[in-house]
Amino acid sequence: MKLFRHGPQGAEKPGLVDASGALRDLSGVVADLSPATLGPDSMSRLAALDPTHLPLVPAGTRLGACVGAVGNVVCIGLNYADHAAEAGLKPPGQPIVFNKHNGAISGPNDPLWLPPDAIKLDWEVELGIVIGQRAFHVSEADALQYVAGYCLVNDVSERAYQIELEGQWTKGKSYPTHCPIGPWLVTPDELGDPQDVDLWLDVNGVRRQTGNTRTMIFGVAQIVSYLSRFMALQPGDVIPTGTPPGVGMGQKPPVYLQAGDVVRLGGRGLGEQCQTVVASPMR
Repeated sequence: MKLFRHGPQGAEKPGLVDASGALRDLSGVVADLSPATLGPDSMSRLAALDPTHLPLVPAGTRLGACVGAVGNVVCIGLNYADHAAEAGLKPPGQPIVFNKHNGAISGPNDPLWLPPDAIKLDWEVELGIVIGQRAFHVSEADALQYVAGYCLVNDVSERAYQIELEGQWTKGKSYPTHCPIGPWLVTPDELGDPQDVDLWLDVNGVRRQTGNTRTMIFGVAQIVSYLSRFMALQPGDVIPTGTPPGVGMGQKPPVYLQAGDVVRLGGRGLGEQCQTVVASPMR
C-alpha cells in the first residue's frame, strides 16, 4: 500500500493510493495515520479494503506529512561512505545518531523556510523508516517486523547552526519545515528491498544528488536493531537513514539554498517532493 495524509495543516485526513494511482480518502475508515493505527493489525485491515468504494480526494488538495503525531525523529548521520568523504570525515564504525525536533516536520510540497540569519541552508534526500510497533532490544534478524513502512525525507540542514555553533547537531536540523516527509507511507511489501532504492535530488533543475540505499554503511535492519539497544522505539517514530553524496556543503565551491530556489527530490517507489525556499515568517 501507499498511504498518505491530505488537507489543511493540522487537520489532515488519511488516504490511500489505489491501483490506478487515484487518491482515495480513508477518513471514514480510520481517524488518522498515526501511532495508534500503524501496527500490524491496523495495517492488515487497511490492506484488505476495496479502494474503489472509497471517495476520491479532490484534485489539488494539499498533501501533508505522511504520518501524524510523530513523537521522535531519530536520524542517522554519515551513513554513506562517499557522503562522509565529501564532508571530509572518516566513515563511522557505528551509526551516528542525532535528533530532529518533531516541530520540523512538514508536508512534502510545503514551502521551505529560510531562517533570517541562515547562510548555509542545505539539502539531504533520504530514505525514512517509520516504526509500526514498539521496538526494544530487537535482533537484526527480527528488526524489519517492527517497520510499518518507508517514506521520502528531506533532512534539511543549516550547516552553520549544525557545525559552527558547537554542541550537538540538533539545532542545525530542527527549524520548522526542515523535515518534509512523504508524500507516501509505503508499506514494506509495496517497496520491496529497502536496500535497493534509488534516490535523487535536484536544485533549480540541476541534479545534485544521485545514490542508492545499497551503498549505505548501516542497513535498515541494522539501524532499527542498533537504536533499539539504546531506546524503546515507538510507533510513529521516523528514522531518516542518511544521505548519498551531493549535498550543498560538498559542492566545490559549496552551494547553499536561497529564497526562491526550488528543491525537487524522489526515490524509487517513494514518490516525489517539491519545495520552494521562502523567507521564514518567524511565527
